[in-house]
Amino acid sequence: MSVFVPITSFVRMQLTWRGSLLLRPPPTGLRCVLAAGKKDLIDLPVLVEDELEEQFVRGSGPGGQATNKTSNCVVLKHIPTGIVVKCHQTRSVDINRKRAREIMREKLDVTYKGELSEVVMKKKESVLRKQEKRRKANENLERKRLFKEALASDSKPGNDTV
Repeated sequence: MSVFVPITSFVRMQLTWRGSLLLRPPPTGLRCVLAAGKKDLIDLPVLVEDELEEQFVRGSGPGGQATNKTSNCVVLKHIPTGIVVKCHQTRSVDINRKRAREIMREKLDVTYKGELSEVVMKKKESVLRKQEKRRKANENLERKRLFKEALASDSKPGNDTV
């Protein structure tokens, strides 16, 4: 269970992804929270329940009768922005409601902040790490191939220099 602590408009210190300290003011016009249980996503917009429209519909996908007879899929709509989130990850309505709200907060963060959103920045970092890992793997494979070719050319029967 995570505890949400509201942050006032004072300047606060945040850890950047490199671990150094960075001073920056909170975004203007948005209410932000500090999620105690989540280390990854530090400041996300607060969901106001009056701005949300919630429906429970029947889910889709595998599951047969358990899926077809119960309405435990949560459809959450943020009225001011028109963003719709559909969550049917578990059979529990309560868990689906919580997860739908988490997804909605992340989508609102991306909508409000754009490229400066922590969700987008984490995704970019992940893509860059993956590209770097692939590049290093390809370099190692090329090095091994060249080494095998050099060994093969040295061991050919007409190459004896005595």
